[in-house]
Amino acid sequence: MIEKIFNTAEVYNLKDMVDYADGSTVSKIITRNEKGNLTLFAFDKGQNLSEHSAPFDAIVQVLEGAGTIIINKKEHAVTEGQLIIMPANIPHAVEANEKFKMLLIMIKAS
Repeated sequence: MIEKIFNTAEVYNLKDMVDYADGSTVSKIITRNEKGNLTLFAFDKGQNLSEHSAPFDAIVQVLEGAGTIIINKKEHAVTEGQLIIMPANIPHAVEANEKFKMLLIMIKAS
């Protein structure tokens, strides 16, 4: 199944494609199929994604603000323009130190 939220052959500013919500984490799927997905997130200050793991690498591209990516109990401070790869099968979490937007890229191994 292929799920599309965004039109093809159009230019988007990713920062503008997901909005903050007070006291919440908002996610918006760009695309999802059997090979992986791209999802935008907007975290209000203090929001998080609790610790979990995935069977494949997950890439975070920071679009706005600052956060902390925790991989295997080690904290990594990230800010706008930075990217970090969360390795497969290793526990990781995301915390918003301030309002924080990111693109999550997950590509499944074949």
